[in-house]
Amino acid sequence: MTDASLIDRLFDVIEHDIVPKTEQGVARGNKLFGAAVLRKGDLSVVVAETNGETENPLWHGEVHCLKRFYELPKADRPDTRDCLFLATHEPCSLCLSAITWSGFDNFYYLFSHEDSRDSFAIPHDLRILKEVFTLDPGGYNAENAYWKSYSIRKLARQLPDAGRLEAERRIAAIAAEYDRLSEIYQSGKSDNDIPLS
Repeated sequence: MTDASLIDRLFDVIEHDIVPKTEQGVARGNKLFGAAVLRKGDLSVVVAETNGETENPLWHGEVHCLKRFYELPKADRPDTRDCLFLATHEPCSLCLSAITWSGFDNFYYLFSHEDSRDSFAIPHDLRILKEVFTLDPGGYNAENAYWKSYSIRKLARQLPDAGRLEAERRIAAIAAEYDRLSEIYQSGKSDNDIPLS
């Protein structure tokens, strides 16, 4: 698959598999982070999930997705090395660790930590990285012995003109949807008991 085909498929999964679950989760008071596991071979979705912090503050979108992944019968669950991990937002330190401990050798994300802070008014990812790990934004090792991470926006900027313009259009449409979900979350977050809302 070409890079443009991969990026297009990741957008499809966000729009059609993650966003509907996120819309339901946000309606229950959860944050707007989501994730999916795809098979590398055919890019089919194994599982998609969203944040479930109103049930358990550890059920970040990525961790909740991994929980569901490992609840699949072993016969139906591909090896993590045969999968792509997709996160709507750059994973926080909890989720980075969970992805690592689960054995994935990659992850892709659309919105950065700075987007989470600036566009979605959720600053905890960067604060925790700084306060607990003394890391500045982008300070974690994006390629290491365990995995390589990919910013979908950076990959899209490397596409030829027509592909780049189409990717930018889709990013804008997805961002508008997440802006809408963020407004819903922000307007109701005082009604939940998520420790870091």
